[in-house]
Amino acid sequence: MDVLILGGGGREHALAVGIAASPDCGCLVVAPGNAGIAGIAICRPLDITDPAAVLATAQEMAAGLVVVGPEAPLAAGVVDVLIEAGIPVLGPTAAAAELECSKSFTKEICDAAGAPTAAWARFEAAAPARDYVRATGAPIVVKADGLAAGKGVVVAMTEAEALEAVDAMFAGAHGEAGTSVVIEEFMAGEEASLFVLCDGQTALPLASAQDHKRAFDGDEGPNTGGMGAYSPAPVLSSAVEAAAMDRIIRPVLAEMAARGMPFRGILYAGLMIADGAPRLVEFNVRFGDPEAQVVLPRLRSDLLALLLAAAEGRLAGIELDWHEDAALTIVLAAKGYPGSYRKGEPIEGLEAAGRLPGVQIFHAGTALTEAGVVSAGGRVLGVTALGPSLAEARSRAYAGVAAIDWPGGFCRSDIGWRALTPVVDKG
Repeated sequence: MDVLILGGGGREHALAVGIAASPDCGCLVVAPGNAGIAGIAICRPLDITDPAAVLATAQEMAAGLVVVGPEAPLAAGVVDVLIEAGIPVLGPTAAAAELECSKSFTKEICDAAGAPTAAWARFEAAAPARDYVRATGAPIVVKADGLAAGKGVVVAMTEAEALEAVDAMFAGAHGEAGTSVVIEEFMAGEEASLFVLCDGQTALPLASAQDHKRAFDGDEGPNTGGMGAYSPAPVLSSAVEAAAMDRIIRPVLAEMAARGMPFRGILYAGLMIADGAPRLVEFNVRFGDPEAQVVLPRLRSDLLALLLAAAEGRLAGIELDWHEDAALTIVLAAKGYPGSYRKGEPIEGLEAAGRLPGVQIFHAGTALTEAGVVSAGGRVLGVTALGPSLAEARSRAYAGVAAIDWPGGFCRSDIGWRALTPVVDKG
């Protein structure tokens, strides 16, 4: 079967590795791909937010499955066009993708479904939003209502910080995404990610993960798209997972189906967990990045067969097989990220790092030039390692980082600390 993957980041590299390993995978095309993906698949330049262009490519290669990686093509309605043409596709329709594309839509769905989440209010002008912040106080969370590439969220610990965020969003800091703003109650607890594969009726939970959003050690600095992740996440125990499925996932999916927009694809629930009780922080409607780089390498089941079953509504009765090893990913980002940063810097040592025991390098923002691999984005590499324990996976991953020669990059030195610090403290 020939497969088309849309996207060019670390998530898509992880998807490509998993799909390419399937005995049923024929020609694998990734559009646009990156320097790492080019080693295992055909990379094609393509405007993946143009439904007609995507459809033409899928038809030209007679794709048996299209897998949509990032959120922008979903919002653009690529899935709708492919479904209409009879091409199997993993991803929600544009209507169902509103679970990620609109924070206020998600809140309305949660309220209707009775799913626990933070108290909230939506504003279309700065003045009433500022009044709400002053009346509510801090800490408080300010979010651009629309898609902002993972950067439209400010967890404000002071009233002044919240007011500044409101002004910045309405001043255009996040473009169209910030024309309306959602302000939420601050939820205390520990955050973790639950990924659920859905076929419109059946919901199949995947391995748990926890990522690190802040740019610097100790969870300091600005929010990013993710500086590292690990799986499994101890805080997301089987009991917490069951509670999340019963109180959040299934009621939301039922509400979506009742509204005529059944969800098919990957539903990513960001959860805040306090005293064993999960509350929804937000939904994404695709694999997270870098969480995909720790969840997918742990999957022993055939990824292509699994994704095709979801696309065709055949998940009922499927059981997943997982490696017992833990996985940990460290993101190497360009200095200055998530602000301004340089591109085009050479990166050496990737082959040596990838030969280390248990280590795999996922490319995110890279390009291939005559001189070799160069940086081409903010988050550039994901150094992933598997190990019999999370501590061993972490040790292997940092050994992989040490083998890479890129003076223009940086990473956090404490990935996995929430899961590993208690162990260290006990001696």
